[in-house]
Amino acid sequence: MAAKFHIDPKPLNDSFSAGFFDHLLEILDNDRSYLTAEDIAQLQPYRLQLDDELKLQKTTFLSLLINLYQKRLQQVDTMIDNISKKPFDFNIAEKLTVTEDTSWPANAIALRNKLYKKMKLEVLSDLEDEVMPGNIASQKKHLDSAQAIFQKKVQGLYKRDILKLLQSPGGIVQVVGNVYCKALANCYDPHTEYFPLSEKENFDSELGKQPFRFGFHIKSDKSGGAIIKDLEPGSPAYKCGLLNEGDKFMDLKWGTKQPIDVSDAGVDELSRLLDENNHDTVAITVKKADGTLRKVSLMKEMAEESDEEDKVKSFLLKGSQTIGYISLPAFYSDWEDESAGVNGCANDVAKEIIKLKKENISGLIIDLRYNGGGSLKEAVELSGIFIDAGPVEQIKSSDPKIITLKDINRGTIYDGPLVILVNGYTASASEMVAGTLQDYNRALIVGSTTYGKATGQVILPLDTTINLEKASSVEHADSYLKVTLSKLYRINGTSAQAVGVKPDVLVPDVLEIEPHREADEKFVLQLPKIDANKYYKPYPPLQLASLIALAKQETDTAAYFKELKTYIQEAKTSGAAKDESLKLSDIVTKINGNDMDTVTLPELRLRIKPQYSIVNNIYEQQRLAGNKTLAEMDSALMLYLSHDAYVKLSYDLLLNMSK
Repeated sequence: MAAKFHIDPKPLNDSFSAGFFDHLLEILDNDRSYLTAEDIAQLQPYRLQLDDELKLQKTTFLSLLINLYQKRLQQVDTMIDNISKKPFDFNIAEKLTVTEDTSWPANAIALRNKLYKKMKLEVLSDLEDEVMPGNIASQKKHLDSAQAIFQKKVQGLYKRDILKLLQSPGGIVQVVGNVYCKALANCYDPHTEYFPLSEKENFDSELGKQPFRFGFHIKSDKSGGAIIKDLEPGSPAYKCGLLNEGDKFMDLKWGTKQPIDVSDAGVDELSRLLDENNHDTVAITVKKADGTLRKVSLMKEMAEESDEEDKVKSFLLKGSQTIGYISLPAFYSDWEDESAGVNGCANDVAKEIIKLKKENISGLIIDLRYNGGGSLKEAVELSGIFIDAGPVEQIKSSDPKIITLKDINRGTIYDGPLVILVNGYTASASEMVAGTLQDYNRALIVGSTTYGKATGQVILPLDTTINLEKASSVEHADSYLKVTLSKLYRINGTSAQAVGVKPDVLVPDVLEIEPHREADEKFVLQLPKIDANKYYKPYPPLQLASLIALAKQETDTAAYFKELKTYIQEAKTSGAAKDESLKLSDIVTKINGNDMDTVTLPELRLRIKPQYSIVNNIYEQQRLAGNKTLAEMDSALMLYLSHDAYVKLSYDLLLNMSK
C-alpha cells in the first residue's frame, strides 16, 4: 500500500530494514524495562534482513520476537510482585544512573535490579510531595503511611501495563503483530499509520453519539493514563475554551465527592468513571502540553444535531480601544454539506467577526495556539476572510503538476489590523492559515515557531487493488492504512514542513524547555522549495521593526516574561539527564534548601493586570442570560484570558498597529 500510494515511497533495502528494526523495538520497549541485552543479541542478526523477510513474506524474526517478548512480560510480572513484597528502604545510598535507565539490562538479574530502582524512584517522586521542610524524624509516621500507599499504587500501575498486553484481545501475538505493522508504516513518515480494525473503530467512534456527552474523545497516552484526542465542536468541552487536544487527565471530582486520581487510568477505566453521572458537575484537572495544571468544571449536555452555536468563542477587550478576540481550538468542516461550508469553522469565525465589528473593534486577535489543524478546505476559507481573492496554498501530489488552492470570493469580511497567536502546538491547517496571512503581509504572527506539519493524509482500507479516487475510509476491511498522499507549500514556494511558521514577533514560551515538533520525529519528510505562485500579490509590508521593538520592550520589562526567561534558561540547564538519588535524605536536603518565598509562574500570571476588561458581545450576553451553566463556563474562560500575557501583548501591539 505504501509503495503504491505514498507521496515519497522508500525502497526496501538494508537501510530501511535497520530503521524498521530500531523503531519496532523502541515502540515495544521504550523504557528498556522488558527486554534484555541477551534478547537483543538474539534479534540483532535480523537487523539488516527485515527487508528480505518482507519481500519473501517470512515471519522468522516476528515469531522469535513474539516468543521473547511474551517470556519477558511474564517474567517481569512476577518480578514486580516479588519486589513489592517488602517496603522500600529509602535510607540506602542508591542511584538510578542514566546508563541504567537508558540501556538494555544485561540479563534477567540486571532487569530485576532496574525494575526495583525505577519503581523505587516513582514511589520517592510521589513521596516528595508529602515531605515538609524541617525535621524529617517528626514526619516519619506520616511518610511511612504514605509510602505504603504509593508503593501499592506503583505496583498496580506496572502490573496494569503488563496485563494490558498479556490479556489483550488476540493475545500477545496480535499485540506484537500490530506493533510490527505500525512500525513498518511509520518508516515512511510519522503520519503514515497502520490501523487494525479495532483501532479504526475507536478512531471513528464518537462519544457524542451517547444521549449526554462532555464532547471530548480520549485515547491512551504513551507515558500512561489518557489524553484528549479531539474536541466536538459545540460541545461543553469545546465551549469552555480551556481544553485542548493532548491535555492529560489527572483527576476527577464529581460534585462534593472526593477527587479521584486518574493520572494512570486507561481509556476504558476513565470512560467508566466519566459515564458515572449525566447531571452533576465534574471538576476535571488536566495537565497541559507545557506541564501546567488546569482545573475545568463541566456538565454534560444532550447531544443535538442542531447544536450549531458557540463552536467559535469571541470576546471584546475593552480599554483605550476595543479589540476583538476569537479563540479557535480546532478546525472542523461542515458535516452536513462540505461544498456549502455553512457549518464549517471558517463560516463560524466569519459570523463572530460580524458580531464584533458591530461593537466597533479597531483590531482583531485570532488565537490558534494548541490548534492541531483539520480540514484544509476550511483553512482556505478562513484565509479568504482576511484577503481578497487569490491563491493561498500549493499542493504537490504524485502528479507532477502543482495544484493551487484559491480563495475565489472577492472582498474580505475583515480588513483591519490583525494578530494571529501561535505556539509550538499550532499545526497543519492552522499553520497554513498563519503562513498564508504572513505571506500576504495581512497579519502579524505572534508567539513561538509552529509545529511544522505540512503533509496531507487519507485513511484507506488495506487493499492494494483499490481505486484511490473511489476508495473510502468507511469501507469495511480487516485493517486500514492512514497514508501520506500530498505535500503542502506556501504561496511563496517554501513549506512549513519540519520548520514550522516562524512568527514575526517571537515571544518566550515555556514550550521551549522541551520542544517537540515535526522535525523531532523519526522518518520526517523534508520538502525542497518550489517556485512561488506568480499570481499572488501581497499587501504592503507591515511596520515590523517598530512592532518587534515594542514587543521586546514588554517582554524585557514585564515581570511575567522576565521570570519566564529565567525559568526557561534554568530548566534547560538542569534538564539534562542525570543520575537520580533513591535516598530520602537527599530529597529532604533539596526541599529544605528551596527558597519558599520564590514567586512561581502561575502566581506571576495572576498578577497580570491588563488595561482592558473582557466582555461578551451583545448577542452573546443575551444568549448566556438564560443558561447558568454556560454563563459560569464563559466567566471562567474570561478570567483565564484576563491573566494571559500573550493576549495582553497582542492587544498592546494592535493598539500600535491601529494608529
